[in-house]
Amino acid sequence: MEVTSIVNGIIIDHVPAGTSLKVLEYLKIDPSKTKLALIMNTTSKRFGSKDIIKIEDDKDIDLDVLGFVARQATVDVVRGGHIVEKKQPHLPEHIVGVIKCVNPRCVTTSEHDIKQMFHLVHSDRLEYRCDYCDEEAKL
Repeated sequence: MEVTSIVNGIIIDHVPAGTSLKVLEYLKIDPSKTKLALIMNTTSKRFGSKDIIKIEDDKDIDLDVLGFVARQATVDVVRGGHIVEKKQPHLPEHIVGVIKCVNPRCVTTSEHDIKQMFHLVHSDRLEYRCDYCDEEAKL
């Protein structure tokens, strides 16, 4: 199998094996409308196996969201066929519009114009709580 290099775009590397489709969903990237390559369950020296997402063209990737769904991932920015920048996502303190509150009494379930907002409570357990009702997010 041959996957060619990209000229301009990004490479999201070290995505946990088998999770690249979920990562695309969280990043709000539609695979049917985006020129991309998914390499799934490939060998990784660091993790044993991994996924790689290559996205052609300029896409703004929300590193906060990426830090939430694939903290160990790395992002390489490619221009003119060469990697010009490497980025490392970090676990975000706040997440807006990514996950939904499961509390049926939360104002965000009845008022659809309110953005779902969560704050990090405990980084080791990846625990986030709703900014409105303090319900723990179910990830």
